[in-house]
Amino acid sequence: MWIDTHCHLDASEFAGEHVDVAVRAGQQGVSMIVIPAVATSNFATVKTLAHGAGNCCYALGIHPIFVPAAEENDLDLLRTTVSEAMTDPRFVAIGEIGLDFFIPGLGTGELREKQERFYSGQLKIARDFGLPVLLHVRRSQDMILKYLRRIDVAGGIAHAYNGSFQQAEEFIRRGFMLGFGGAMTFTRALQIRRLATELPETALVLETDAPDISPAWVHPGRNSPEQLPQIGQVLAELRGMSESDIAYQTSANARSVLPRLTVLV
Repeated sequence: MWIDTHCHLDASEFAGEHVDVAVRAGQQGVSMIVIPAVATSNFATVKTLAHGAGNCCYALGIHPIFVPAAEENDLDLLRTTVSEAMTDPRFVAIGEIGLDFFIPGLGTGELREKQERFYSGQLKIARDFGLPVLLHVRRSQDMILKYLRRIDVAGGIAHAYNGSFQQAEEFIRRGFMLGFGGAMTFTRALQIRRLATELPETALVLETDAPDISPAWVHPGRNSPEQLPQIGQVLAELRGMSESDIAYQTSANARSVLPRLTVLV
């Protein structure tokens, strides 16, 4: 059994075959796919997809790349939507939220301030509802951690982790798992592969971030949750573990950090 902790199944790249992709992933042993929202405009879409396939669930949040176009009252809308979703067993987290200081212009001036304001606001929503968060952490690890020290949330996942060992240790101390996916499959990704090899196995979860971050054997094509078992096999090889043990451990880690998954898988 595998759990894809981060997959944008609602993306246009999957148009017309969203459910078919989930079904095919299920046939490959992917028992659950977490679909994070990125903006208020796709809150309803991710919920509908999660209920349309037996092996899908969803998260609600405003992605930092979508923050520039967001309205200030979108935080209020998120809070209201989360409140209504708490009775939905397929709703598991707040996400995708975070900070992106990689894209030119987003990491400076007013856009940086707005990113931080939305990140802080969404952490507070997660805190108030006792929910874990799915974090977008791109060249922003220290600032992400700074806000986590101020706003105590129920853990979560640092998606597509690519920070330092020291930063990883602080995420782990704060109840976070670290997400690894397609980037780990490239032999030239030395730092990511070293992290995936040497961090505690109890702190790792698997993800695809499909349709993005395709593994080496698919790149530059469209990624898919169907690729997760093979990505897991790479992690098993890096750590000298069996594929079944990696599947068991990473799935157990996902259920631990996203406790609402336990009623689903």
